[in-house]
Amino acid sequence: MNLLAERTLSFFINNFPSWKIILIGGPLALLWSLMCLYFSGYVKAHMSWRTGYTRKIFHFLIFTSVVAIQSIWGTPVVCLFGGMCTLVILYAIVRGRDNLFYEAMAREKDEPHRTYYIMVPYFATLIGGLMSNILFSRAAIVGYLVAGVGDATGEIFGTRFGRHLYKVPSLASVRAIRSLEGSLAVFVMSVGAITAAGFILPEMRFTTESLILIPLLAIVSTGVEAVSPHGWDNTTMQVIPSFLAYVIFFLPR
Repeated sequence: MNLLAERTLSFFINNFPSWKIILIGGPLALLWSLMCLYFSGYVKAHMSWRTGYTRKIFHFLIFTSVVAIQSIWGTPVVCLFGGMCTLVILYAIVRGRDNLFYEAMAREKDEPHRTYYIMVPYFATLIGGLMSNILFSRAAIVGYLVAGVGDATGEIFGTRFGRHLYKVPSLASVRAIRSLEGSLAVFVMSVGAITAAGFILPEMRFTTESLILIPLLAIVSTGVEAVSPHGWDNTTMQVIPSFLAYVIFFLPR
């Protein structure tokens, strides 16, 4: 068995939640996931917020919840939370068009592939989170924060203020557009996200070099977000920042 397969198997064995955690944490995780998506749907249905905002509200709430859960209770509870969140997303997809939960995530501009662009970011998030944890351990928190805060802010800011637009790759027949204003927001918030990770992770000791390294990591993250295929940036925006943080801050020099 090769090293990657061994690490993957070890990750799932070591982080499978106990029955006690499942019985106590499962209902709580399911309820919190439902509340996050309900809130996102509510502000769209009753406050007329754009889907570009509401789907990123859900995105932000879930990623920051994962950061808190992993920091306080550990990876097994994150895995349980991910499973419960999966059930909520599947419920929204099954209910489909005009359902409050579905409409919170399904962008009108993704028509006729609205469901596809709920499922793709979900799988991208799952893949990115697993890869970051398996390969880079606690540095995965950097990826959570960059993807959850930087990427989310980019779409929200770009939806509201985006004027200078550019195309990005798309794996479906949907015209995918981002903006320089949104990318600037990704950079600024990525700096903040990486800095916040430094307060959570004692391994990321702040030095004078950090004043250069953190902005550089944020610049790379912004570039990754700018060129990532539409719907798949939840993978790249987790894995690459986690990898860079692991190399820069975690490996001995």
